[in-house]
Amino acid sequence: MAVKVEQLITQHLDLWTQAQTAKSTAGRGSNNKIELTGIKKLRELILELAVRGKLVPQDPNDEPANELLKRIATEKEALVKAGKLKKQKPFLPISDEEKPFELPVGWEWSRLGSLGWLTSSSRVHQKDWTSTGIPFYRTREIVSLCKFGSVENELFISEELYQTLTETGTTPETNDVMLTGVGTIGVPYLVNQQDKFYFKDASVLIFKNVYNIEPEFFLHFFKSPTWIEQIHNGSMGTTVHTLTIARGTEVLVPVPPITEQHAISVKIEELMALCDQLEQQSYQSIDAHNQLVDALLATLTQSHNAEELASNWQRLAAHFDTLFTTEYSINALKQSILQLAVMGKLCKQDPNDEPASELLKRIAFEKDALVKAGKIKKQKPLPPISDEEKPFELPEGWEWCRLGDLAAFQKGYAFKSENYLDSGVMITKIQNLTDNHIQNSVYIAPETVAEFDQYLLSEGDIVMTTVGSWFSAPLSAVGRTFMIRKLFDNSLLNQNAVKLRAWKGITPSLLLANLRSLSFKNYLFIEAQGTANQASITQESIKKFLLCLPPENEQNRIISKLDELMIICDALSGMIDTSKHSQSVLADALVEQVVA
Repeated sequence: MAVKVEQLITQHLDLWTQAQTAKSTAGRGSNNKIELTGIKKLRELILELAVRGKLVPQDPNDEPANELLKRIATEKEALVKAGKLKKQKPFLPISDEEKPFELPVGWEWSRLGSLGWLTSSSRVHQKDWTSTGIPFYRTREIVSLCKFGSVENELFISEELYQTLTETGTTPETNDVMLTGVGTIGVPYLVNQQDKFYFKDASVLIFKNVYNIEPEFFLHFFKSPTWIEQIHNGSMGTTVHTLTIARGTEVLVPVPPITEQHAISVKIEELMALCDQLEQQSYQSIDAHNQLVDALLATLTQSHNAEELASNWQRLAAHFDTLFTTEYSINALKQSILQLAVMGKLCKQDPNDEPASELLKRIAFEKDALVKAGKIKKQKPLPPISDEEKPFELPEGWEWCRLGDLAAFQKGYAFKSENYLDSGVMITKIQNLTDNHIQNSVYIAPETVAEFDQYLLSEGDIVMTTVGSWFSAPLSAVGRTFMIRKLFDNSLLNQNAVKLRAWKGITPSLLLANLRSLSFKNYLFIEAQGTANQASITQESIKKFLLCLPPENEQNRIISKLDELMIICDALSGMIDTSKHSQSVLADALVEQVVA
C-alpha cells in the first residue's frame, strides 16, 4: 500500500524543519553550521518507502518482477556462452530469515550480483598517471561527483592506456553505477553519456548494468537506508570501512516490476524537488532569523547612554521567547553580553570607586621596580593612544590602555619530540587546552624543568593560540583563549601560543572577557597574517590591542554579573538542545512508524 508522502510532509512540516543539529565541522556562514536533520530523515524516508514498494501504488496488470529475473538469467547464460561474461559461482538461495521486510505482490528479492556485474578496475600503476589525458578517479572524486555533479581532478591516464583498458570490459559506460569501496563506502554515481574516465582499483567499484535495468531505480536503491545498512554490516577493516566485490554481490535488492521501477523513479524525483524547496525555505528562514537577532543585539552595544540601552533592551526582552530559540541566537547573545561588559555598559559605575588611572600608575610603578631589580626586562614602549583610535566614549573612572600594559607576556617554547616522555612534567600543547580534561598529553623529565622556568603555567594565567585556522573546529583556531585551571597548573607552554599573566589589580577573567569579545575578534581579523584557511598573529600585535580598563572594584562586579548571565544563557542553550533532540527523536519515531 502506497503512503501519501505529500500528506506526510505537510501534516508534519514543523517536525521536518525544526529537527536540526549542529555540524561537527563548519565553514563560513551560519547555515554551514546547521544540518537540517528532519529534512535529511525525510529524504531517507522517501528512499526507504520506494524500495519497500510503499511509494507508488502497485498495478496488478504490470508484468511481475520474476519474469524480468527470468529474462536476465537467460541473457546472462547467452553472454557466458558467447564469452562476453565470466560464469559466476551460483549464489546461495535467499532464505526467509535474510529478507529484511515483506515485499508487495509482483516484487522479488534478488542478490545484486544476479542483476548485473559488480567488479573493480584493472590495475593502473602510479607510473602510468599523467597530468593530462583521461581523468582517473579515486573515492574522493566519486564522492565529489555524487554530491556536486563535478570534480576537480588531478590524476589522468593516457588515451592509449584507456583504449587498452576498454578491452577488459571494466570501462564506465552510460547507466553503469560507480560505488566507493573504501572509507565512505557505497556512495553511488550514475555514469552518463558525457562521462569518460577510468578509476582506481579497490577504492572504487563499478556495477555494470549489463541487463539495462531502470538505472535511476538502481541509483535510488544505492542511496537508500536498506543498501547502507547491508553494506556496513561487517564492513570495518583494520582501520577503515571497506566494500568488497564478494560482499557487495551478496546484498539483497528488492526488485519491482520494470514498469513500476520507472514510476518509482519519477515519484522520487518529484518528492526530492519538494525537499529541496523545503530545505531552501528553511535556510532562508534561519538566515532571516539570524539577521534579525544580530540587528537587535547590535542596538544594545551601539547605545550611547544608559537610558538608550534600557530602552533597546526592553524592545528585545518583549520578543525574547521568539528571538532566542537557536544555538546561533544564544551564542550571539553571549557575545553581546561580553561586548557590553568590556564597554562598561553591563554594570552601574560607583563614583566612590578609585579610578582606573590610579591602578595603571601602581602597575607602572611595580614594573619599574621589577626592571630595576633585574627580575624582568624593560618593555619596549607601546604606541600612544590617539583620539582617532578610541571607538566610543568611556564611562566615568575608566581608562583606555593597551593589552600589553595589563599583563606580562611569554611565548611558548618549541620542545623537541625526542625528549617527550609518558610521565613527568606536562607540556601543554594548544590542542591539549580544553575546559575540563587533558588529552594527548606529553611530558618531559622533572630534572630539566629549571631551564624552562619562564614557560611554566600557573592557575589564572591566560593562554592564547597564535597559529591556527580561521574556519575549522575551535580547537585549531587562531586566537583561541583559555584560562589556566588547576588541571594545567605547573605545566609548560609549548610553541604556537602565548601566555598572559595579569598584573596585580587586573582581574584575569576580565582580560579573558576582552580577548573573547567582538572587539578583539575584529582586531584579530585585521592583524592576523596568512591565507584564508591558515593564520597567525604576533605577540607584539596582541600587546597593541586597545581596550578600556574599569576601576578595580568594578572589575569584580562585571565578572560577577557576567558569570550570572552566562549561566542563564547556558540554561537556555540546554533547553534548546533538549528541544532539538526531542524533534529528532520524534522524526525517528515517525519514520519507524511509516516504514513498519
